Amino acid sequence: MRIPQTAHTSRPWRIHEIAHDFRLEDVWALPTPGGPGDFSRLIRQIATLDESTLRSPAARALFAIRHQVGTLLGWDNRDSGIGTRVPTLRDRLPADLSDAPTGPRFENLSFTPVYLTDHEWVGELANQTVHAVLHLSWVPDGAGGHRGQMAVLVKPNGLFGTIYMAAIAPFRHLVVYPELMRSIGQRWCDDPARPDQT
Repeated sequence: MRIPQTAHTSRPWRIHEIAHDFRLEDVWALPTPGGPGDFSRLIRQIATLDESTLRSPAARALFAIRHQVGTLLGWDNRDSGIGTRVPTLRDRLPADLSDAPTGPRFENLSFTPVYLTDHEWVGELANQTVHAVLHLSWVPDGAGGHRGQMAVLVKPNGLFGTIYMAAIAPFRHLVVYPELMRSIGQRWCDDPARPDQT
């Protein structure tokens, strides 16, 4: 479920000091009810997400179209990514985060891990359209439990990136993110917590 941006901005996340020049695009409550120790379970599941397994044909088609167009127009070439077109956010990390583990690598998504804390996991990607940050966190749900929360922060690449982000917004909000939420929720139900995670 999409939630107000204050659900992200009101919390003392470390990402605020690191990506202060990025725009907060979306905040979503993840359908992942759990206990205080379940954040590692969420990270493990998100790290292995695969867009090709989404049940929605429309969502799969949108991902396929984006990949094909990106390949055709060179949007995702190596020289447009992290460390080439833009420096990695790891260059901005304070010592305590720089020396800490980054968490698992994303197996199928294009994000590169930046840092991991007890309640935050951050990944980044860059191409010719945008430099984007995926922020995953573990928050109290207001009913005695906890749940995951996902925020997306972006820095569009000039006017082209701004127009691109505006053009894809309806598809993200109406097709892609709802299907991702359904998939995340289904995986959460299908992969119950191990005894050491309760």
